[in-house]
Amino acid sequence: MYTMPQIKIDKILGSRRISNYCWATIIFLGGLSFFLAGLSSYFKIELLPFTKSTDLLFLPQGIIMTFYGTTAILISLFLWLTIIWNVGSGYNEFNRDLGLITIFRLGFPGKNRILQLKYQINEIYSIKVSIQEGLTPKREIYLKTKDKREIPLTQVGQPILLSEIEEQAASLAKFLGVVLEGIN
Repeated sequence: MYTMPQIKIDKILGSRRISNYCWATIIFLGGLSFFLAGLSSYFKIELLPFTKSTDLLFLPQGIIMTFYGTTAILISLFLWLTIIWNVGSGYNEFNRDLGLITIFRLGFPGKNRILQLKYQINEIYSIKVSIQEGLTPKREIYLKTKDKREIPLTQVGQPILLSEIEEQAASLAKFLGVVLEGIN
Protein backbone atom coordinates (compact mmCIF):
# COMPACT_ATOMS: atom_id res chain seq x y z
CA MET A 1 0.00 0.00 0.00
CA TYR A 2 1.32 3.43 -1.00
CA THR A 3 0.96 6.35 1.41
CA MET A 4 1.38 9.95 0.35
CA PRO A 5 4.21 11.91 1.98
CA GLN A 6 2.96 14.11 4.79
CA ILE A 7 5.45 16.97 4.29
CA LYS A 8 5.97 18.95 1.10
CA ILE A 9 8.78 21.53 0.85
CA ASP A 10 9.20 23.95 -2.06
CA LYS A 11 12.53 25.80 -2.23
CA ILE A 12 12.36 29.44 -3.33
CA LEU A 13 15.25 30.90 -5.30
CA GLY A 14 16.18 34.36 -4.08
CA SER A 15 18.33 36.97 -5.74
CA ARG A 16 21.14 34.56 -6.68
CA ARG A 17 20.10 34.29 -10.31
CA ILE A 18 22.31 34.39 -13.37
CA SER A 19 20.48 37.48 -14.65
CA ASN A 20 21.23 39.38 -11.42
CA TYR A 21 24.93 38.47 -11.63
CA CYS A 22 24.97 39.70 -15.25
CA TRP A 23 23.19 42.98 -14.50
CA ALA A 24 25.34 43.73 -11.45
CA THR A 25 28.51 43.14 -13.49
CA ILE A 26 27.36 45.14 -16.53
CA ILE A 27 26.22 48.10 -14.42
CA PHE A 28 29.48 48.07 -12.45
CA LEU A 29 31.67 47.99 -15.57
CA GLY A 30 29.63 50.73 -17.27
CA GLY A 31 29.68 52.87 -14.13
CA LEU A 32 33.41 52.38 -13.64
CA SER A 33 34.01 53.42 -17.25
CA PHE A 34 31.96 56.60 -16.83
CA PHE A 35 33.64 57.37 -13.50
CA LEU A 36 37.15 56.92 -14.94
CA ALA A 37 36.27 58.99 -18.01
CA GLY A 38 35.11 61.82 -15.75
CA LEU A 39 38.27 61.63 -13.63
CA SER A 40 40.42 61.52 -16.78
CA SER A 41 38.84 64.76 -17.97
CA TYR A 42 39.59 66.40 -14.60
CA PHE A 43 43.18 65.19 -14.08
CA LYS A 44 44.05 65.19 -17.82
CA ILE A 45 45.54 61.70 -17.35
CA GLU A 46 44.22 58.85 -19.50
CA LEU A 47 42.75 56.39 -16.95
CA LEU A 48 40.81 54.41 -19.56
CA PRO A 49 42.77 52.59 -22.23
CA PHE A 50 41.70 52.98 -25.88
CA THR A 51 39.86 56.26 -25.27
CA LYS A 52 40.52 59.98 -25.49
CA SER A 53 38.66 61.04 -22.37
CA THR A 54 41.28 63.67 -21.57
CA ASP A 55 39.82 65.65 -24.49
CA LEU A 56 36.52 66.07 -22.63
CA LEU A 57 35.88 69.32 -20.81
CA PHE A 58 35.43 68.66 -17.11
CA LEU A 59 32.58 71.17 -16.97
CA PRO A 60 29.97 70.02 -17.95
CA GLN A 61 30.78 66.61 -19.59
CA GLY A 62 33.35 65.28 -17.11
CA ILE A 63 31.39 66.13 -14.00
CA ILE A 64 28.22 64.56 -15.44
CA MET A 65 30.11 61.39 -16.37
CA THR A 66 31.61 61.24 -12.86
CA PHE A 67 28.13 61.63 -11.35
CA TYR A 68 26.59 58.95 -13.59
CA GLY A 69 29.53 56.64 -12.94
CA THR A 70 29.23 57.06 -9.17
CA THR A 71 25.49 56.42 -9.33
CA ALA A 72 25.94 53.25 -11.41
CA ILE A 73 28.67 51.95 -9.08
CA LEU A 74 26.37 52.48 -6.08
CA ILE A 75 23.49 50.70 -7.84
CA SER A 76 25.76 47.77 -8.69
CA LEU A 77 26.94 47.67 -5.05
CA PHE A 78 23.29 47.41 -3.97
CA LEU A 79 22.73 44.57 -6.46
CA TRP A 80 25.86 42.72 -5.29
CA LEU A 81 24.82 43.04 -1.63
CA THR A 82 21.35 41.76 -2.51
CA ILE A 83 22.99 38.76 -4.19
CA ILE A 84 25.39 38.14 -1.28
CA TRP A 85 22.57 38.32 1.28
CA ASN A 86 20.38 36.17 -1.03
CA VAL A 87 17.34 38.37 -0.43
CA GLY A 88 14.05 36.65 -1.24
CA SER A 89 15.27 33.08 -0.82
CA GLY A 90 13.52 30.61 1.43
CA TYR A 91 11.02 27.81 1.35
CA ASN A 92 7.35 26.91 1.67
CA GLU A 93 6.71 23.93 3.95
CA PHE A 94 3.35 22.17 3.99
CA ASN A 95 3.15 19.71 6.90
CA ARG A 96 -0.04 17.64 7.08
CA ASP A 97 1.15 15.78 10.21
CA LEU A 98 1.18 19.02 12.21
CA GLY A 99 -1.52 20.72 10.12
CA LEU A 100 0.86 23.61 9.61
CA ILE A 101 2.06 25.72 6.66
CA THR A 102 5.33 27.61 7.09
CA ILE A 103 6.45 30.32 4.67
CA PHE A 104 10.07 31.36 5.23
CA ARG A 105 11.95 34.14 3.40
CA LEU A 106 15.22 36.03 3.91
CA GLY A 107 15.22 39.82 3.69
CA PHE A 108 17.83 42.52 4.12
CA PRO A 109 20.01 42.37 7.25
CA GLY A 110 18.53 43.88 10.37
CA LYS A 111 15.99 42.96 12.98
CA ASN A 112 13.46 41.92 10.30
CA ARG A 113 15.90 39.82 8.22
CA ILE A 114 13.84 36.66 8.62
CA LEU A 115 10.21 36.57 7.56
CA GLN A 116 8.43 33.48 8.82
CA LEU A 117 4.68 33.07 8.49
CA LYS A 118 2.80 30.10 9.95
CA TYR A 119 -0.76 29.12 9.16
CA GLN A 120 -2.93 26.19 10.16
CA ILE A 121 -4.06 24.15 7.17
CA ASN A 122 -7.68 24.46 8.37
CA GLU A 123 -7.35 28.29 7.99
CA ILE A 124 -6.77 27.88 4.24
CA TYR A 125 -9.73 28.38 1.93
CA SER A 126 -8.11 27.75 -1.47
CA ILE A 127 -5.09 27.87 -3.71
CA LYS A 128 -5.47 30.78 -6.14
CA VAL A 129 -3.71 31.09 -9.48
CA SER A 130 -3.26 34.58 -10.90
CA ILE A 131 -2.27 34.88 -14.56
CA GLN A 132 -1.70 38.24 -16.27
CA GLU A 133 -0.46 38.28 -19.85
CA GLY A 134 1.05 41.23 -21.66
CA LEU A 135 4.33 43.08 -21.74
CA THR A 136 5.21 42.04 -18.18
CA PRO A 137 3.41 38.73 -17.65
CA LYS A 138 2.78 37.51 -14.11
CA ARG A 139 1.94 33.94 -13.20
CA GLU A 140 1.62 33.46 -9.47
CA ILE A 141 0.21 31.01 -6.96
CA TYR A 142 -1.38 32.36 -3.79
CA LEU A 143 -2.46 30.73 -0.56
CA LYS A 144 -5.91 32.20 0.14
CA THR A 145 -7.04 32.15 3.76
CA LYS A 146 -10.63 32.03 5.01
CA ASP A 147 -10.37 35.68 6.07
CA LYS A 148 -9.55 36.62 2.41
CA ARG A 149 -5.78 37.21 2.79
CA GLU A 150 -3.66 36.15 -0.19
CA ILE A 151 -0.10 35.02 0.53
CA PRO A 152 2.19 34.64 -2.52
CA LEU A 153 3.93 31.27 -2.80
CA THR A 154 5.85 31.57 -6.07
CA GLN A 155 9.24 33.17 -6.51
CA VAL A 156 9.73 36.50 -8.21
CA GLY A 157 11.40 36.41 -11.59
CA GLN A 158 10.79 34.74 -14.90
CA PRO A 159 7.22 33.69 -15.53
CA ILE A 160 6.56 29.97 -15.17
CA LEU A 161 5.04 28.03 -18.07
CA LEU A 162 1.24 27.87 -17.90
CA SER A 163 1.23 24.08 -17.80
CA GLU A 164 3.83 24.09 -15.02
CA ILE A 165 1.99 26.61 -12.83
CA GLU A 166 -1.30 24.74 -13.32
CA GLU A 167 0.39 21.48 -12.34
CA GLN A 168 2.01 23.02 -9.24
CA ALA A 169 -1.22 24.66 -8.10
CA ALA A 170 -3.34 21.54 -8.69
CA SER A 171 -0.80 19.36 -6.90
CA LEU A 172 -0.69 21.72 -3.92
CA ALA A 173 -4.48 22.04 -3.72
CA LYS A 174 -4.81 18.26 -3.77
CA PHE A 175 -2.07 17.87 -1.12
CA LEU A 176 -3.77 20.38 1.22
CA GLY A 177 -7.29 19.20 0.42
CA VAL A 178 -8.56 22.65 -0.60
CA VAL A 179 -10.20 24.03 -3.74
CA LEU A 180 -8.27 25.48 -6.66
CA GLU A 181 -9.45 28.79 -8.07
CA GLY A 182 -8.38 30.97 -10.97
CA ILE A 183 -7.88 28.25 -13.60
CA ASN A 184 -10.60 28.14 -16.24
